[in-house]
Amino acid sequence: MTFALAGTGVFTPAHRAGGRPVARAADTTSAMAAAAARDALDAAGWSAGDVDAVIGASSVMEQPIPGTAALVQRRLGIGHAGIAAFDVNATCLSALVALDVATMGIAAGRWRRVLIAGADLPRRAIDPADAALAATFGDGGAALAIGPGTLRILASRFETYGDHADLCALEAGGTRVDPFGDRDAFLDASRFRMAGPALYRATARLFPGFLSRLLAAAGVSAQQIDVVVPHQASRAAIDHLARVMGGDPARVVDIFAANGNQVASSLPHALHVARGQGRLVPGATVLLIGSAAGISLGGMVLRW
Repeated sequence: MTFALAGTGVFTPAHRAGGRPVARAADTTSAMAAAAARDALDAAGWSAGDVDAVIGASSVMEQPIPGTAALVQRRLGIGHAGIAAFDVNATCLSALVALDVATMGIAAGRWRRVLIAGADLPRRAIDPADAALAATFGDGGAALAIGPGTLRILASRFETYGDHADLCALEAGGTRVDPFGDRDAFLDASRFRMAGPALYRATARLFPGFLSRLLAAAGVSAQQIDVVVPHQASRAAIDHLARVMGGDPARVVDIFAANGNQVASSLPHALHVARGQGRLVPGATVLLIGSAAGISLGGMVLRW
């Protein structure tokens, strides 16, 4: 399967707290995603009207109904177009799963040009008193413009281990907690919770086997990977990835210090940076990889 990464775009709030980008009170998920989408469209030389589908790729939607993709479509001025607009939610892996869906749709001849756009504002769901958690996460948006081309997908793989679902959760906003019942319980459930050490241990235990299966499917070794573009989960997670991969740690695109974990926008933001730095050269073997709540693991090996 082949495709082209025609353009990438990001939106990073200018305001910072504790070194992390934080959205303004007036910022919304769809507005930030649309800003990143315009950046990606400009880089691709496309107008919004050139797009056949919009896939929303946020970890936490702006609102439960309608989906974020419909709101982004409207903000881009193509709300009348009747093109497909839907969300993919795989928490931190949303953009990578959306890329998998987009490339399959292009390969099947269903779409020619697909816009993947998302944003996350994790700071709004973090208890300000939880300094350690706040120091990990930053707000931001990212977008990818995908079309037909010559980039080859050597393998893609996704695995989920739902027995660990309670280690990282945001319980309110769906049907689990009734806002008209116990309002204090609803407010409490609106706070993001993450059992950081336990989540790291479980993910680190599962990751090497997952990576081996992904690379075997691609027919390449870890040493043959030229560029590693990871989800920016945490400082410890990125360092663990570099150790498991071996070789030169400079292969790993690391934007955590400046941006923190921007949830579903982290991986496409790192891809945008790699593209801007000229690291995605023809013939390079590129690994896109990450983990997410669930626990989920996902990766894609590309020949540029």
